[in-house]
Amino acid sequence: MNSISVEELLKEKGKDFHLQLTEADKGLTNKISTPRIQKLGIALTGYTKFLRPNRIQIIGNTELSYLKTLAPPERKERIKKVCGKEDIAAFVITKNLRIPKFLLQQAKSQKIPVLRTSADTAAFITIITRYLEDVLSPSTVIHGVLLEIFGVGTLLIGKSGIGKSESALDLVLKGHRLVADDIVNIKKRAQTVLLGAGAELIKHHMEVRVLGIINIKDLFGSASVKDIQKIELVIYLSEWDNMKEYDRLGIDEEQYNILDVKMPLLNIPVTPGRNMTTIIEVACRNFLLKQMGCNSALNFHNELLKRIQEKTLHE
Repeated sequence: MNSISVEELLKEKGKDFHLQLTEADKGLTNKISTPRIQKLGIALTGYTKFLRPNRIQIIGNTELSYLKTLAPPERKERIKKVCGKEDIAAFVITKNLRIPKFLLQQAKSQKIPVLRTSADTAAFITIITRYLEDVLSPSTVIHGVLLEIFGVGTLLIGKSGIGKSESALDLVLKGHRLVADDIVNIKKRAQTVLLGAGAELIKHHMEVRVLGIINIKDLFGSASVKDIQKIELVIYLSEWDNMKEYDRLGIDEEQYNILDVKMPLLNIPVTPGRNMTTIIEVACRNFLLKQMGCNSALNFHNELLKRIQEKTLHE
């Protein structure tokens, strides 16, 4: 499971999120392992069963106002119970509100860092959640080329030298957009969404044999590239095997597993003289057609079976 320490959060986004460390500065190595944020809310009444570990706990104006309604001994007891829960990553006080001394003391004794931000509660939860979703999302790196073709995020894979980059270059010339060449960084969002992007150092660049490294953005303009793209289709370019029986109707549907997400997979064999870019374009158009509920291959297959059955009945 991916995680980030409170100290790393402060270094990376302390300035952007207007986060400051208070005198309760212990526990900076505490790990944040989920992008979901909690507000203490009902936990301050003494019911702490659903305080989740390794999360940032938000304390806003509502929580502090509630604490003021309690008698001093009861306040301390409630905070002591909350701080006694294991693996609280950190407390964040919003709107630069004044932090009660007893909260700082108890948090420090339990090695829970207390941070303060000038942002209001709703705004802070939004920005910190987006950041943590990006940092903590499961990720992987795949050798391939990612393009946007007719709006479809298309990942070309296959062994080195099969022609992925050359096909991608031809597709860019036809007006499609390059996202990443050679190294594709992939992050999983939600349960089934995969987002692909290029490595920062080689973003917008492509390696083409004989030509070497070229900058697609400089050569063809900013409309020819894209920084990030949802992956929807995987195309595997393979060498033609004369001994292999290929699916001629297109009924068989294969899948490719990336980060436990099953993506539609097309295996396209490469031979001299085949117009690979046109085949890839048609594959993407056909994918869009299937998304709209029209499966040409299946419709043809069903119609063929129907004709055969009718002919058999008449005989």
